[in-house]
Amino acid sequence: MAEQEPVPGFAVAVVREDGKWRCTALDTGALRELDAAITELRKIRSTGAVFGLLAVDDEFFLLLRPSPGGVSLLLSDAAAALDYDIAADALDLLRVDPPEDPEDGDEVWPEGSLDILADLGLPAPELQVIIDEVDLYPDEQLQMVAQRCGFDDEFSRLLDTIDQ
Repeated sequence: MAEQEPVPGFAVAVVREDGKWRCTALDTGALRELDAAITELRKIRSTGAVFGLLAVDDEFFLLLRPSPGGVSLLLSDAAAALDYDIAADALDLLRVDPPEDPEDGDEVWPEGSLDILADLGLPAPELQVIIDEVDLYPDEQLQMVAQRCGFDDEFSRLLDTIDQ
């Protein structure tokens, strides 16, 4: 099998345990395959919250949060499924059909759980506002998520080390 081209972007695991946040980089394969990202997140043992932030190719982001009963996820733009396997996999998992052909390139519509981080200080309406900021890149949107939840320092430090 030929080596697959790496997908530009980053994948970060975020853990909140005992009131402290920790961010670690996930393998780059997590940007290519949803199952790989979910598997990596499930390997993290924590009594607190564990979730993943994936910024893919300056186009869209995914939030993933494994739970014993499955995985909650949010895809920032369903139209990404037309061009990216990981976004198509996310819609498959959500049992949502990809959009036919987006008429308006500036319009984004998220699919999944907008309240995925509500228990960590980011209610659904605020996450919707972040997603609606179409002039921002996914890494900037995820920085806003990190800031709102309170782990922006840890997140910024990690991004500086993986230097997208």
